[in-house]
Amino acid sequence: MPKVDTAKVPERQGSDYPAPYGEPVSERIRQALGRAGGLTDFGVNLVHLPPGAWSSQRHWHSHEEEFVYVLAGELTLVTEAGEQLLRAGDGAAFPKNVPDGHHMINRSEETAVYLDIGTRCDDDTCHYSDIDLHLEPGVDHYSHKDGTPYR
Repeated sequence: MPKVDTAKVPERQGSDYPAPYGEPVSERIRQALGRAGGLTDFGVNLVHLPPGAWSSQRHWHSHEEEFVYVLAGELTLVTEAGEQLLRAGDGAAFPKNVPDGHHMINRSEETAVYLDIGTRCDDDTCHYSDIDLHLEPGVDHYSHKDGTPYR
């Protein structure tokens, strides 16, 4: 059956960023709906972001595209251009290989809910704009920008 029962999709809280970079993301709850439905070319995540939490560290991808669509609440989108408020019904697109780091922060009093949709690419490099963090393709660990692995 193609229907994905979201109540049965496991929730994953936080991130796998090395300390201390995971702290602002520690309350984020994500459900991999696309993976649960057997999708392999792109991901669809249902994300709950409580007040004060970040969606991620500010980042951009070399080969993957992302799109977020807010279902409930409001989020502050932070990019190189500054900040924009996203409310239920708003979306934001992030094309591949555009060095404009982005993330969202919930500065409201209510939990925000959004869909995070993106391509999956084995050749992708993830660049982090504000911190000494880097993720190369085919590597299962984060490194410093000089290539030294985090341990």
